[in-house]
Amino acid sequence: VQLQASGGGLVRAGGSLRVSCTASGRTFPTLAMGWFRQAPGKAREFVAAISGNGENTNYGESAKGRFTIFRDSANRTVYLQMNSLKPEDTAVYCCAAKLDQTPIAYTLSYRYSYWGQGTQVTVSS
Repeated sequence: VQLQASGGGLVRAGGSLRVSCTASGRTFPTLAMGWFRQAPGKAREFVAAISGNGENTNYGESAKGRFTIFRDSANRTVYLQMNSLKPEDTAVYCCAAKLDQTPIAYTLSYRYSYWGQGTQVTVSS
C-alpha cells in the first residue's frame, strides 16, 4: 500500500484547510485509515480515524468538534477537513492505513502498517 498525502499549507488562525490521502496498491474498502500529526519537539498525536467500511470514526481530543474525517472510495482518498484552526494545530500531518474490514476506527499508531510521507500544516496567529 502506498499513501500520498497532500493539501497542507499556511492558513491564518480561525481558517480552514483540507488535507487528503490517496491510497494505491490495495482495494480501498479494505483499508482502515487514520491521521496523526507531529509538531517539532512533540510526540506524535492521534488526530482522526475512519474504519475500513466507513461506518465509524474516532477523533483525538484536540480535533473533536473542529475536524472531520471522511472517505471517497471512488477516488481511494481519505480527507481531513480542519476548521477553526489554531496555531497549536501546526504540525506535519501524516496519514496511515491498516488492512482491515472491521468497523473499527483505530486510534493507536502501532495498529497501522502503512504510512504516508506527511504534509505540513502551519497556522499563523
